[in-house]
Amino acid sequence: MKSIFFTLLLTSFSCFAQQDIIQLWPESAPGQSEPKLPALVSKNNSGGVTRLSKVTDPSLTIYQPDEAVKNGAAIIICPGGGYNILAVDKEGYEIGEWLSQLGYTAFVLQYRVPKNKLGALQDAQRALRTVRSMSERFNIDKVGIMGFSAGGSLSARAATRYSETLYPATDEIDEISARPDFSILIYPAYLDQGNDKSLTPELKITQQTPPMFLFVATDDSFANSSLVMASALQKSKSPYELHITPSGGHGYGMRSGNPAAETWPALCQKWLSKEILKVSPGN
Repeated sequence: MKSIFFTLLLTSFSCFAQQDIIQLWPESAPGQSEPKLPALVSKNNSGGVTRLSKVTDPSLTIYQPDEAVKNGAAIIICPGGGYNILAVDKEGYEIGEWLSQLGYTAFVLQYRVPKNKLGALQDAQRALRTVRSMSERFNIDKVGIMGFSAGGSLSARAATRYSETLYPATDEIDEISARPDFSILIYPAYLDQGNDKSLTPELKITQQTPPMFLFVATDDSFANSSLVMASALQKSKSPYELHITPSGGHGYGMRSGNPAAETWPALCQKWLSKEILKVSPGN
């Protein structure tokens, strides 16, 4: 395989330690005419959230676990933000830190925004292929994708449209499968844009759809997205686990003080151990 365009850069956001970064596209991203520039950080930091308001150079920020706990699985994290911004710390870096402590090699995806749904899916496919191409480097044998809100939408799209050719191949990496081994959707949005709030038509669920974990609060305005997705998975006999909690709203990440934010991580951790790592209870 040709050299994988692995550019090591150093970056620092808030209180996070410096991390290595992979630029996804060796040249311009597909369909993009403007030059690649560093992500633009929004002046709006309300709620203590770092928001990226423009991404033209899609990348993966790496969170590697200690060798003592490394479990051989990787998870690509897609922050939310309505496909307009990326809540990159609350739904990205903080999640990467947590997953790495559990033994997962985590990659926070900065996909193209604003208003570039096709570009975002191209970036997600490229991210899955890139991480899988580095399986020996990171000693991983499974690659999943995880997302919050619009990032949950993106993860669902990546988990159901992996066989589609969405951009011209740029190198050998693009010959690798873009199918995630599993997906995790935390308060996903935009999955019910079909007739009468049915499943969004672009999401094609089959028995080959990867195993999926879904979590949502009943008072979330996007709660129906999780319900219609779970229903479609049930009909196709695809493996999934759905959790619904009474309250929590939307957009909470895993920050303390919100009942939903304090509930989903343990449930997700248990599902990953049982369904993905195949660890028996008590082991």
